[in-house]
Amino acid sequence: MELPEIGRLTGYARGGGCACKIPPGELEDAVRGLVGQTSPNVLVGLDDGDDAAAILVRDDLAILSTADFFTPMVDDPYDWGRIAAANALSDIYAMGGTPITAINLVGWPREKLPMAMLTEVLRGGLDVAAEAKCPVTGGHSIDDPEPKYGMAVTGIADPAKLMRNDAAQPGLPLTLTKPIGVGVLNNRHKRTGEVFPQAIAQMVELNRDAAQAAVAARVRAATDVTGFGLLGHLFKLCRASGVGAVIDSAAIPVTEGARESLEQGFIPGGSRRNLSWVLPHLDADGITEEELILLADAQTSGGLLIVGELPGYPVIGETVAGSGMRVR
Repeated sequence: MELPEIGRLTGYARGGGCACKIPPGELEDAVRGLVGQTSPNVLVGLDDGDDAAAILVRDDLAILSTADFFTPMVDDPYDWGRIAAANALSDIYAMGGTPITAINLVGWPREKLPMAMLTEVLRGGLDVAAEAKCPVTGGHSIDDPEPKYGMAVTGIADPAKLMRNDAAQPGLPLTLTKPIGVGVLNNRHKRTGEVFPQAIAQMVELNRDAAQAAVAARVRAATDVTGFGLLGHLFKLCRASGVGAVIDSAAIPVTEGARESLEQGFIPGGSRRNLSWVLPHLDADGITEEELILLADAQTSGGLLIVGELPGYPVIGETVAGSGMRVR
């Protein structure tokens, strides 16, 4: 879609994508001590900050529920819609589920941006949801100074095959299903207008195939890598499971152009905040700050971090007994 004379879409947002999340430490302080409604049917709730809630409705059926939305990280509204939808669906895949329906969540500055642009955002979301065979059945919108878009998604899963972030065991490989670095490239796009097709292609890719392969391999612990970065989401998984982790920085795939952009100073504020949050739990002697920022880079619609080995995807480390994380 050709942008009108209103300027660039990303110029209407302070942050972009999952980098606009509330920093993890601040968020945990805000929700500490709060609990949801308790029920013996709640299989996964608020306790460990998992990717979605899981509610038992039958011995062989759990309902999964999640919501995710953010401000634009790219200027093309159709691509933004596709990325936001893939990102929201990822929470269901990260728990080994199948999305069955979604509703749109929209904030729109209706006096500043044309409704035709919103149509393109929604069309992008519809197209990705159709690829996932997940019907979009409604939604909610508000007049908002900053444009925001995402989805609330409902899914289903076999309770015996749920992948959770508190089920990791020591001595297992860690597999990552997408490269990291799109946060750096999105930051460069926002600041310069340069377009990075490789980053867009990566963000719109569904985590469906990787999730199905993980369930078939009887993986029990996984999460997706989004706004808190690889180190942040690994830390949450390790903390919830009571294990430690060792990762090999040289084994971690990086999106083309991300290292060069990092060297040129295109660093999202969210990535720096992620690193500050995990540093007290990290042993990274000999690893440069630049490399650590990349490992903490705030991802949008990132891959799955799986405790187990999946053919065709890189093993980046392993879980170990104890606590904390080590980068070598």
